[in-house]
Amino acid sequence: MFYEDTPEQALRFGDVLRGYLSITPIIEEPMLGVPIKRCNIDVDLPQFCVVMDPCCRTRNKTISLTPLIKIWGTFFDNPYLEADLTRINRMMEPQQTLSSSQWDSLPQGQKTKRLAEGRAYAFFNLFVYAPHDWLPRYRASKTNGQEVPTNYYMIDFRSTYKLCCDRINSPTDAPLESKVLQVSRETRAELRDKISLYYAKVPAEDRILED
Repeated sequence: MFYEDTPEQALRFGDVLRGYLSITPIIEEPMLGVPIKRCNIDVDLPQFCVVMDPCCRTRNKTISLTPLIKIWGTFFDNPYLEADLTRINRMMEPQQTLSSSQWDSLPQGQKTKRLAEGRAYAFFNLFVYAPHDWLPRYRASKTNGQEVPTNYYMIDFRSTYKLCCDRINSPTDAPLESKVLQVSRETRAELRDKISLYYAKVPAEDRILED
């Protein structure tokens, strides 16, 4: 079960909310000198967003959010993912991360290397949300141009941002009317595991130092 049938009266990690702005500063380069260089602010009101704070950390008029966005239609090129796009949220065998034609076209050396590495996440920064009646349907385009009707959505960990709201004092003392969906404990554990590994991933140069 991806979602809870009866959501709690509290804002929790992974919840789907509505009614919150997304603001992104855009600069050409770091502002190291004087005068301050020109910058742009991209302000958006996404239809839905997702709580990225741990359940006990939503307080003091501050919350961390990320927009809930449409999935990439190219996911449907892969039959393993096409059957259930939430498989992206879990580790997969190397040959499951690509379509059959993509896997077959890999040089044997790359196949051997990937098989030796074993199960892993295919899209480290993404987490897919299952279809629900609350989530509007849209059409996603596969590589061949074929359109697939879907109401899968996803979040990108890289798009997380801080937002201040006077009514957010604690998980229960908050604008609960903005809450649309609550993920199940199992789904929340998968989200926690994946985002933890996203931030804990050690780059190759640091692994060499550790060795």
